[in-house]
Amino acid sequence: MEHKLALLDHAISIDEQYQYLRDAEVGGICLFIGTIRKRNQSKAVKSLEMEAYGPMAKKQMQVLMEHASKRWPIKKALVVHRTGPLEIGDVAVVIGVASEHRAEAFAACQWLIDTLKQEVPIWKHEHYLDGSSWLVPHP
Repeated sequence: MEHKLALLDHAISIDEQYQYLRDAEVGGICLFIGTIRKRNQSKAVKSLEMEAYGPMAKKQMQVLMEHASKRWPIKKALVVHRTGPLEIGDVAVVIGVASEHRAEAFAACQWLIDTLKQEVPIWKHEHYLDGSSWLVPHP
């Protein structure tokens, strides 16, 4: 399986990620695009900052890719996550999976985002209209 892992401090290009996943041997490409919403935990969000412990985050992302490739017949996959300041509507994360059939692409993509949020050391510092809060990396 070919894969791409990145922590970026600038905007994520969805088209660039899609182009990476394209392949004549795949029949299904699944993209999950996580964006910054204006409300969380019943509070109005003004903005947020994403922080990661880079070396450990990339190492854990690699472990997730290896696990996914053993579980599903994936041709290509990617995990691209933003760090730094983000505004409402910004893309925070893109998970992409390309496989011969759509069912495997959907299943692997969902597993990757769910597991990334539970296991990869990336934290959100949300700035609410009434204050701010650090959030642990779990859904």
